[in-house]
Amino acid sequence: MASGGINTQRFQATFLLLLVVAISLLFFAMVQSFLMAVFLAAIFSGLLYGLYQRLARWFKGRESLASIATILIFIVALLIPLSGFLGIVTTQALDVSQAVGPWLQEQTTSPDELDRLIQGLPFADRVAPYQEQITQKVGELAGNLGQFVFSRLAAATKGTVMFFFMLFVMLYAMFFFLKDGPAVLNRILYYMPLSPEAENRLVERFVSVTRATIKGTLVIGVVQGALAGAAFAVAGIQGAAFWATVMAVLSILPGIGIALVWVPAVIYLVVIGKTAAAIGVALWCGLVAGTADNLLRPRLVGRDTEMPDLLILLATLGGLALFGAVGIVVGPIVAALFLTIWEIYGEFFKSVLPEPTVIPATAGGPPPPESAPEAGD
Repeated sequence: MASGGINTQRFQATFLLLLVVAISLLFFAMVQSFLMAVFLAAIFSGLLYGLYQRLARWFKGRESLASIATILIFIVALLIPLSGFLGIVTTQALDVSQAVGPWLQEQTTSPDELDRLIQGLPFADRVAPYQEQITQKVGELAGNLGQFVFSRLAAATKGTVMFFFMLFVMLYAMFFFLKDGPAVLNRILYYMPLSPEAENRLVERFVSVTRATIKGTLVIGVVQGALAGAAFAVAGIQGAAFWATVMAVLSILPGIGIALVWVPAVIYLVVIGKTAAAIGVALWCGLVAGTADNLLRPRLVGRDTEMPDLLILLATLGGLALFGAVGIVVGPIVAALFLTIWEIYGEFFKSVLPEPTVIPATAGGPPPPESAPEAGD
């Protein structure tokens, strides 16, 4: 009877686990289109929770009113200015695309002008043997640029309705996360079969990296983009706000970042004969905008939440590829949780994991005496 009871209990537990997994997978498949909006709602709710608590005290415990007020402040302080700026950036992006196409076509239809531009490059002697191929590729680019721009604009127009719908879902979820966030988090942690220390470690890592990503990646990106964009505006480069936004996004890439934009801009200024402007843009972007990351990141992010530059690069690019624009924030968070969960794994299974051996410095050479296995092993 005892063995039968044990078997019955084991069968019930197995059946329950399979049922939980099956229904959970079905539920996630049903709501997967909204998961990113809900995830962003959780992130912003966590960042705004201190403001919500102060408003709740000010409204004498009226949680719903405090939650609505927090969301309204979030909309007025961030979303409305951001929408206006994005409108300016979109207009300038369209102006730049409309100006680049005719300019490229003019250069490709005038070989003498193209020769003059190539000769103006500082590395003209290396480019000259490939001049014919360059002319052909520039012509193809000029022919396809207009079609590409209009196709992207059409896709953006179609996605506007979905964007506002997801924004509504995010704000609606924020309303409940601000009110019931701690209770929801406690319920999630209750179902995780980990020690309280490991659970708190995961939560603290999530919160710290989220704040570090928001403050470090976004704030530093805005500062670098604004500084470099100001240099572009002074130098007379068309669409300075657009290029500033591009550089703000690219600033997430360690080391190379905004240089992917301002270095070609300097070359362009040299080619068209604005040498003084080129020198000014190079000095300002290289010495001021380029070093803003080194000055601000330790103060905004803190040493304890930093990750290796290679991991940040892979996490950011992977996040962009998998999640789209929000991957700038989500990618580093996932990478930080990845590191944390493996640290917890190593500590939990420390008694059964083998001790690491010293790898010989010389490939193929014999191991050092202290790392050689003993006869009894």
